[in-house]
Order: sequence, then structure tokens, then C-alpha cells
Amino acid sequence: MSCIKNTNGITTDGTSDGLGFNAFSAMQPRAPARTPQGLRNGRRVKDADLPAAGVYLPNNNVLTPHMRSPEYVQMSTAAAMTLGLMPGKMHRCDCTRCLNLLLTYPEGCRANCAYCGLARHREAERDYADRNFIRVDWPAVPMEQVVDIVARDVAGSAFHRMCISMITHPRSDQDTVSVLRAWTSRIDPEAIPVSILSNPTTMTVEDVRRLKDLGADIFTVALDAATPGLFDRTRGKGVQSPHKWDKYWEILLAARDVFGPQKFGAHIIIGMGETEYEALQLVQRLVDLGGHSHMFCFFPEQGSLMDHLPATPRDQWRRVQLARYLIDYAGVRLGQMTFDEQGRVSDYGLPAAELDAIINDGVAFRTSGCPGKFREDVSACDRPYGDSPPSNIASFPFQPNRTDLRKIRRQLGIPVVRG
Repeated sequence: MSCIKNTNGITTDGTSDGLGFNAFSAMQPRAPARTPQGLRNGRRVKDADLPAAGVYLPNNNVLTPHMRSPEYVQMSTAAAMTLGLMPGKMHRCDCTRCLNLLLTYPEGCRANCAYCGLARHREAERDYADRNFIRVDWPAVPMEQVVDIVARDVAGSAFHRMCISMITHPRSDQDTVSVLRAWTSRIDPEAIPVSILSNPTTMTVEDVRRLKDLGADIFTVALDAATPGLFDRTRGKGVQSPHKWDKYWEILLAARDVFGPQKFGAHIIIGMGETEYEALQLVQRLVDLGGHSHMFCFFPEQGSLMDHLPATPRDQWRRVQLARYLIDYAGVRLGQMTFDEQGRVSDYGLPAAELDAIINDGVAFRTSGCPGKFREDVSACDRPYGDSPPSNIASFPFQPNRTDLRKIRRQLGIPVVRG
């Protein structure tokens, strides 16, 4: 068996100094401040009443144009670059293979998740379309323009997948349907499949069925927090937010029934206070249901209620990242693995040679998400640098090279294989 010894005090290559993980007691969000009445629900934007005028780039130091879904959507910086709507280059990336679209409204998201840059508590600080999300800006673009660009050459598109990301807003469910219809009316979902990143809080089972009937391929739920207590602390009553663990699971289980095996999944953020064992229990539960986990490394998002807290130590992240891949794609079960008294992975349940082969393949350390066109375990949703800076990559949006793999091995505490 391949036994991995945890050694605290490692500081090279982004590994932790101390526990080797972010403990629950250390990851308490700040309490949200009360937003002044005159700044709630996008009041500043509505009062200005400026007309929408094509593509809107965040941080132009002007009030956000008065725009909303389904006519407008926001998209990740990487997607805007790939479409030619923004200049720039990504470190070691030519493009992104997933067109991430985010519903947008002057009122913004009405939830208050502690780790999110889009959260409601930022109303007094930044207008919605100017807020950062997973470390990057999200320019707003007319949906018709997005479809026009992709429809010109569907076969030659860089995108392997399109994803509609819902937010917590009264119109989110019906506008997701409108955005999906706008896409599938001109772009064959067999050519570029569509994923839904759902908002269970506002959804019914019938909403899930409708999206499947309209051509959605995969349905995901952003659980994010790995345990009910952590969910409530970061997404529910603990931060004056409407989300409930049981409601998220109701919609996740509905997606299993409606979309079927391998066509549903859940997001999990590692390092918000769960133990490694708790996170991997959730991964195993999803696999047993027939789904997949899409994993993020916690990074303190600027402006969020957790921006004062430490990013996930790289040793913790690599252990869970590798173990998750083994459960999702290598047939290893949680019961085969061994954990120490603090819930950290100490043995992966595979012979050393087999584990070495999986590490050397490198795919385990790439961004996890809905699959693209290369292979089932290579995600289309590569989210370049969404959970780390390029200087210390957490989720690789490209295939790690030999230098990257040597660094990963050091972060895992596994001897570097030369050659």
C-alpha cells in the first residue's frame, strides 16, 4: 500500500505551516453589515437609469448600465477573451473550453454566501456587474451577441460546453429557460452541450424537468459546503442567507432522477472548515448516487465575508484532490483509504505503483467539472485561476508538465521521482 506520512511545518511550494488543514474553529466568517436602505436592491443603478449599451466591462468607474437577464448575461474573463470581447492572455492557456454564462440583474444575487464575491452584503460597496467572482471580473454581454459569435462557426468553436449559472433572484428560473432557448434555437446542444449550475432555493422538480426537456445535458448543484453545519454557517442562517441544506439535496436528488447517471453532480469547496474525511464522505455519497463531484480550493475572495481567512493549504488540497479523483474515476472506495486522528488522508488504498501512475498522468490535479470532448475525466470547465493565482496553481487548467508534477509530489509529501 502507498502510505503517505503527514509532516507538519512544511512551507515550501505553498504547503502549510502548522496543522496542515483549515480547521472549523479557524474559519469563522465575519458577520454581514447592514446595508443602508437607499442602497438595497440595486437602487443606485435603478435611480441612474442609464441605458444598456453593448458589452459592459467591469471597473470602468461608472454606474453599471441598467441591464438584466435574459437579454444580458455575464461571462468569465477567460470566456470573454476566448470570444474576442476582451483583450489579454491567460498564463499557459490559449483559451477556455467552457462558455460560463451568469445571470445578471441590477438587484444582484439575493443570497449572502460568506465566501462569494457576488453576495448581497456587497450592495453598498459595489454594483452587481462590477463584483468579482472566483477571482475574476465578469463582463456583461447581450445574449444575442453571444449566440451570434458562437453560431458563426459551431464546428470550429473553442468551446466544448456552455454553462448557465443561476443566482438567487425571483426571475432566475424563468430567465434560465429563456437563455437556454436562445442558445438551443441556433446552436445544436449535441455540438456544444449545455450544463446548468442551479439555484435549488428557488427551484421545483418541475423546473428541473423543464430544463432537461429543453436540451440541458448536465445539471449541477453548488453544495460548496461539505457538511450541514458548515453549509448553515456559510450559506444559511449564519450569514442571513436563504439557502437550506435539505432543499439543496431535494433538488440534487431530483436531478439524479431526471437527468440520470453521470449527468448530475455537486460542487464542493475544500478548506472552509470540513475535515478531509467529511469532504470525501460527500464525494463517495455522490458516486454511490451515480453522480460526480466538482471540486474547488478555497481562496479568500476579495470583498467576501471570508476574505480575511487563509486559503486552503496546498498539502490539504492535494490530498483531497487526489483522493477525490480515485473515488470518482479509479474505482477506489472511501473504505479502502486510511485517515489520521484529525481526519487527514494517510493512505489512499492503492499499491504504490498504481498510485504513482495516476499521479504521473496528472489529470487528477486538473480543474474538475463537467466533461469536455477529450476524455470523461478531463473537464471542459477549466476555470483558469478561479481558485488560485498562477504563481501557486491549485486547479490546473491545462495538463501539468514534469516540473508541475514534481511540485505536486512535494506538496503531497511523496518522494519526487526523477527521470
